[in-house]
Amino acid sequence: MKTLRVVAAYIEKDGCIFAAKRAYGFLKGRWEFPGGKIEAGETPEEAIVREIKEELDTDIAVDGFFINVQYDYPEFHLDMDVFRCHVIGGRLEVNPEIHGEEAFIPKESLLEEQWCPADEIIAKRIVQG
Repeated sequence: MKTLRVVAAYIEKDGCIFAAKRAYGFLKGRWEFPGGKIEAGETPEEAIVREIKEELDTDIAVDGFFINVQYDYPEFHLDMDVFRCHVIGGRLEVNPEIHGEEAFIPKESLLEEQWCPADEIIAKRIVQG
């Protein structure tokens, strides 16, 4: 099974967590933590900064590593590093080709949402503290 190495951003503001709803693919309509693939020669930290700039037109700073998530989807194995980040500039506005919606979800409501399976692991960890 092919392994996909990706990164995701955990951005918290005023007790709410930023998430985006997928606009395509087999997980369309489910929430995820934004991010993407690590490119050749890139560190995971560099990848998350680049991905958030590309996907959400927002500059972020990485505050630190949060969790690594391993998950087997039907077509691939996901190996995802999640980083705590904060916004330096920009509005976290989704690209409609990638995401259909964005929201800051109250931490206490995270587990009420429909998450991509790997991202649900992150949401549970955030709620646990």
